[in-house]
Amino acid sequence: MTTVTAVPEKRLEAGWGERVGWTVLAWFSFGLLVWVPFLYIAIRRGRASDWTALGAFGLYEAVTIPWMATDDSPDGDEFMGLAILVTLITAALMLLFAMFEKRTRPVAYSAAQHQGHPYQQQGYPYGR
Repeated sequence: MTTVTAVPEKRLEAGWGERVGWTVLAWFSFGLLVWVPFLYIAIRRGRASDWTALGAFGLYEAVTIPWMATDDSPDGDEFMGLAILVTLITAALMLLFAMFEKRTRPVAYSAAQHQGHPYQQQGYPYGR
């Protein structure tokens, strides 16, 4: 008989200070370090969607750096500026609202545990 154990899903909690800190890193590096927060998230949580986001921002870096290096116009490239702004806004929204879970308080003990009873009440088993 085989036993299947469910692996609990990893949560990555962060307060607003951490979220804003990662966003500031992406913005003040002008998009050159936008992949760093997503590498941190992918390593810590390990979801396929996190690795996909890291790959997308890595591809952004692989395309935009040579594009900027080969641009020889004195005024710059309008499409490059638009691409940088769209990428930075997307990364900021993802870091502020989508990638991290809200911090939760620890679960309070039941009244039975406070009175020294070993019985622990079971939760509602049918989804929430």
